[in-house]
Amino acid sequence: MTKSTVTQIRERFDADVERFSNLETGQSATIDAPLSLALIAATAARVTPHATALLDVGCGAGNYSLKILEQLPNLDVTLVDLSRPMLDRAVERVSRATTGRVTALQGDIRELPLAPGQYDLICAAAVLHHLRETAEWHQVFAQFHTTLRPGGSLWISDLIEHSDTRVQSLMWERYGTYLAQLKDEAYRDHVFDYIAKEDSPRPLVFQLDLLRTVGFSQVDILHKNSCFAAFGGVKG
Repeated sequence: MTKSTVTQIRERFDADVERFSNLETGQSATIDAPLSLALIAATAARVTPHATALLDVGCGAGNYSLKILEQLPNLDVTLVDLSRPMLDRAVERVSRATTGRVTALQGDIRELPLAPGQYDLICAAAVLHHLRETAEWHQVFAQFHTTLRPGGSLWISDLIEHSDTRVQSLMWERYGTYLAQLKDEAYRDHVFDYIAKEDSPRPLVFQLDLLRTVGFSQVDILHKNSCFAAFGGVKG
């Protein structure tokens, strides 16, 4: 199947702002979204307690920035998203939660120039599965490492796949059951359809190895359930 273009993905998210604007539920199509959100915020605060600048990649409506700001008040926050309506909502919400600078960058993280040593924290939630070729994954992970200050940390929450097709089929069945129970089978089929069109996730092990390859000195898994995981690394 030919995957969706960046423009097609942006247009879908332009029309889906409300679903990403609930801090209690997070993105409901993601298993354990509120737990991953809370774990990443708490871990970011524990690992990088003196942070002053946060980069939120694929920020959506700003849930991850808001949760991190509960733990680390008044950070400067840079919000990145393809969707202007998402960015507008995120800026509105985040600006009310911090006295720091709030900067909005509309664009593709593969193309945005980020200065070295600019941030203490990076979060990337439900966004990296849109990367395609291995070279893109390496480029983006290396860019994250470069733009972090020493001691800074990167935290990811995302859809993943499994290296063994038998494990993948089991976890996909479990995810399908979750979606059908959340709403109904039509909703399950709708989610599976846009994942097939838009997404190209990689295994958790691949991403952990890549974090080490680009230079992260400590790598940790915070949570994994079925085909979703929360994990990250610290720059030495």
